[in-house]
Order: sequence, then C-alpha cells, then structure tokens
Amino acid sequence: MSAVLTAGGGLTAGDRSIITAINTGASSLSFVGSAFIVLCYCLFKELRKFSFKLVFYLALSDMLCSFFLIVGDPSKGFICYAQGYTTHFFCVASFLWTTTIAFTLHRTVVKHKTDVEDLEAMFHLYVWGTSLVVTVIRSFGNNHSHLGPWCWTQSGLKGKAVHFLTFYAPLWGAILYNGFTYFQVIRMLRNARRMAVGMSDRVDQFDNRAELKVLNRWGYYPLILIGSWAFGTINRIHDFIEPGHKIFWLSVLDVGTAALMGLFNSIAYGFNSSVRRAIHERLELFLPERIYRWLPSNFRPKSHLILHQQQQQRSEMVSLKTEDQQ
Repeated sequence: MSAVLTAGGGLTAGDRSIITAINTGASSLSFVGSAFIVLCYCLFKELRKFSFKLVFYLALSDMLCSFFLIVGDPSKGFICYAQGYTTHFFCVASFLWTTTIAFTLHRTVVKHKTDVEDLEAMFHLYVWGTSLVVTVIRSFGNNHSHLGPWCWTQSGLKGKAVHFLTFYAPLWGAILYNGFTYFQVIRMLRNARRMAVGMSDRVDQFDNRAELKVLNRWGYYPLILIGSWAFGTINRIHDFIEPGHKIFWLSVLDVGTAALMGLFNSIAYGFNSSVRRAIHERLELFLPERIYRWLPSNFRPKSHLILHQQQQQRSEMVSLKTEDQQ
C-alpha cells in the first residue's frame, strides 16, 4: 500500500513502532466498517439491488486491503511479494469502484439511461483488470524488502517513479473524475429543483430537507479520497525532493488517513437509509420492547418512535386532567 511505503528510512525504531500501531488501529476500524457492509449485503436480500451491489464490491475491496495491512508479513520470498502486491491491488480496486458508482449515478440522472445493470461485466473488467495491470507494472524495477511488518518496495528513483505512476496517477485521475461527475449531477438536480419550485406555489419542506441532505452527501464523496490520500501524495512528493529526510508527523498523517479510507467509504457509501431501515426492521423483530428504551431515537424503528410519542401524549393529557381536577 502506498501510504505505508512512504514511512521509511530516516525514522527511528520508535517512530516506526508508532506508525505501525497507527496503521494497525486505523486498518482495523476500516476492516470492521467494510466487513459490516459486506455482512449486511449478504444477510439482507432487500439490499441486493444493483446500486448497492457496487457498494458491496467497494466494501469488499476495502476489507481485503485493510486485512492485508493488519496482517503484515515479516517473512521473505513469495509471501513478501504477495503481501505487497495484494495491498496495492485492492487499494487501487477500491478507488476504482468509486468511479463506477459515480458513472452509474451520472448515467442515470444526467444521461437518463436505464442500461447501467447491463454494464456490470464491463465494470468488473475495468476495475479488476486495471488493478491487475498497474500492480504488474509496479513490479518492474522493484525489489521487495522489509520495514517493520510491511514488505517494502525499492527506494530508488526508478522504483518511486513506477510506484507514483501506478498508484497516485490513477488515484488522482479517479478523484478528478468523481469530482467532475458529482458536480454535474448535483448541478442538474438543483436546476431541476429550481424549475419545480418556480412551477409550484408551495414545495414540501420535508422533501426539500431530504433532497438537500442527499445532495450534500454526494458532495462529500470526492472529499473522502482527497482526505484519505492528500497527505500520502504530499509525503510522496517530499520523498522525491528529499529522499533522505522523512517527516514523522507527515508520515503519521499519511498512514493514518489512508488506512481509514475503508471506514470513511463504509460510512458514506454503505451506511445509508436502506441499510438503516433493514437493521431497524430486524431489531424490531428480535429485540425485546424494553431494550428500545435504552437506544437513541435514531436507532429505533419508526413504529416504536410513534408508540413512544403516543405514550408521551397520553401521559401529558393525564397530567393535565389531574391538574384540572385539583
């Protein structure tokens, strides 16, 4: 994985131990978040729609990337190569899946096409094929050695250039594509909303809030990749300019934010209203009534919230009657 590949020489053993601990902790959070989305997709049949299937593939890539980062590999030979290449492969696959989600949304909303489900095979060829190609290209001019628990790529100029071209170049290409695509989608929906407001005397306030919430949520999607990899990119550029001088705090931010990408994706893409609704329905079936009293209101099914509100209204009416009698 590129983030940990920037935290190399020039750091003390203590610094590397701290970076290793941060990577393990952040990767564990990403693994749990991604595994949760994968589990929801497998358990809840109502989530197995095409749009969420793409989120499932994204979460699966994040989960496997995080898993290999957590496991690490202190051995030599084939296993070392396997650990280094699998992290690279699945991290590239992760941000490529975000471009398929952006493409699907753009084709559906802006282009008004309904054939996106027919493109699933092309999506798989594009994501897994591209990830495999850049991972193989990365092996050219690179030898693997070790830094702490990671298999380390060659620190020479050629190895760094190959690594930059096979990871950061497609990464920022994906960021630019996602940003441009979501900008077009959001702009079109806002224009449509203005037209609807102009043609109608009144617009439902609740629908407006929900629509704005969705638009704001889409606007955050490109920021996830930027927030996850901005410090890694800066660290990589700094490594080109001053290869013998590592900045500890920059390496910490590099490793920490990149390892949290899976968690960010699982929250933004995966933990949506459909997932929450499916969880609420299962909770309503299996959890006893008394447990809901201890849950926050946003985790309670709507039927329980309505019942709770009715009980509150009854209690208020009883108290008012009592006061009137007194």
